[in-house]
Amino acid sequence: MKIAIVNYGMGNLGSVRRAFEELGAEPLIANHPSALYDVNRIVLPGVGAFAEGMAHLDQGGWSDALRELVGEQGKPLLGICLGMQMLAGEGHEGGVTPGLGLIPGQVRRLDALGCTLRIPHIGWNEVCHTQEDVLFEGIPSAADFYFVHSYAFVPEQREHLLASVPYDVDLTAAVRRDHVFGCQFHPEKSSKAGRRLLRNFLSYSPC
Repeated sequence: MKIAIVNYGMGNLGSVRRAFEELGAEPLIANHPSALYDVNRIVLPGVGAFAEGMAHLDQGGWSDALRELVGEQGKPLLGICLGMQMLAGEGHEGGVTPGLGLIPGQVRRLDALGCTLRIPHIGWNEVCHTQEDVLFEGIPSAADFYFVHSYAFVPEQREHLLASVPYDVDLTAAVRRDHVFGCQFHPEKSSKAGRRLLRNFLSYSPC
């Protein structure tokens, strides 16, 4: 199983690659969009701000390639943290910025969503399933995952919400639209539950 990890200048590439290597996959760091065409899966990691992340994707030609391969051709993708947020239609960090538009929704700051706790949300927290899905197969609801974020994905359609995390209010922890998956937490840093989630993504079979 060949996995392309998108290197657009804002991702935690090493730990993601090691996590997939430990699962027996063949991860490669994709330094150019052309590398995405000859793989089975794509992972879009990310650490940082939405507007800056989208600028890097747009300038590097990644946005067009991802919309073609994932949006039009159906290649499975997993977005992690900022990578998940950029799947949305728009983000509000650093000004309103268009996203990849692969899962309809907005990315809003936590306090704009009613959260009164410390921002950013950092540390381990329970992830509660809102529906059954292959991404969480074998992972109990309320299992702990590791989070670092100040903004959260707000999906337009409830059916795209896979899991939430309680942090004063319920925030989106994972989303899915067909073959496009996203998680706000870092599975590569989330011990046994995170490894199982990555294994589930590898074993997912598009219809």
